[in-house]
Amino acid sequence: MTLRLMAVHAHPDDESSKGAATYAYYLDRGVEVMVVSCTGGERGSILNESLAERRHAERDMAGLRRYEMAAAQKVVGFEHRWLGYADSGLPDEGEPLPANAFATIPVEISAEPLVRLIREFKPQVLLTYDENGGYPHPDHIRTHEVSVRALEAASDASAYPDAGEPWSVSKLYYDRIFSYQRMKAVYDEIVATDPESPLITSMTELRSWMKESPFLATTQVPAGAFFEVRDNALRAHASQVSPDSQFFFWPNELQLKAWPFEDYQLISSKVETTMPEADLFAGIEDDHVQR
Repeated sequence: MTLRLMAVHAHPDDESSKGAATYAYYLDRGVEVMVVSCTGGERGSILNESLAERRHAERDMAGLRRYEMAAAQKVVGFEHRWLGYADSGLPDEGEPLPANAFATIPVEISAEPLVRLIREFKPQVLLTYDENGGYPHPDHIRTHEVSVRALEAASDASAYPDAGEPWSVSKLYYDRIFSYQRMKAVYDEIVATDPESPLITSMTELRSWMKESPFLATTQVPAGAFFEVRDNALRAHASQVSPDSQFFFWPNELQLKAWPFEDYQLISSKVETTMPEADLFAGIEDDHVQR
């Protein structure tokens, strides 16, 4: 049986900050991995003051982000598809969303191309965000809504009958990679080994911001050997990430000691599995053999 993993993200760069080590880990083990970007990220701001391609970004952010996505894809090795919707941006409170932006399109319309991809690729596992989008960006919230709708519809022969033969995804997970508990573990390791590190100040602020949120992960993928791949993929999105960002880039040797995992929460499963898990495909191969 060929194992397949699909990860659905809002913008190019989300796949690298939220799961790239996991994708590399499974690709190394022969799993087929497809990343779906719901939007082109064309309304993203330049978040890297040292960006070499600044003129390109100012002239054609959408085009630059396609180049960046291709570079990140090459680093990790996953298949990639664009869902084809326009970035909604992050409007100020009370400001309307742009016309025809992803978050304004009815979910039943946006779900159809994702249903088509699910039925074509036939993943056993689908990764996406929770109902809050991981953080309350309108495109992240809509990505959750579209992912859940498409997963349910993909197995229903009466839904989107022109979008391919029905396919039932076995397991749905939400991303729980960026947690207070992970950050505290890495912070404690940095304090113990390098008490003069400039990361201590920035991580103290982050810890205060996140406070002690509950740990919701059910599944810890041991992807630490691929943290360097993750970082290189993220740096490929140069318009969105400063190469020395203290938010994203912590010493990997310390992370390997403190938290050598990427974390997910199992939301639904059509196969039997035991918690906690160390594998997103736990129960799937056994279920296949039993049938």
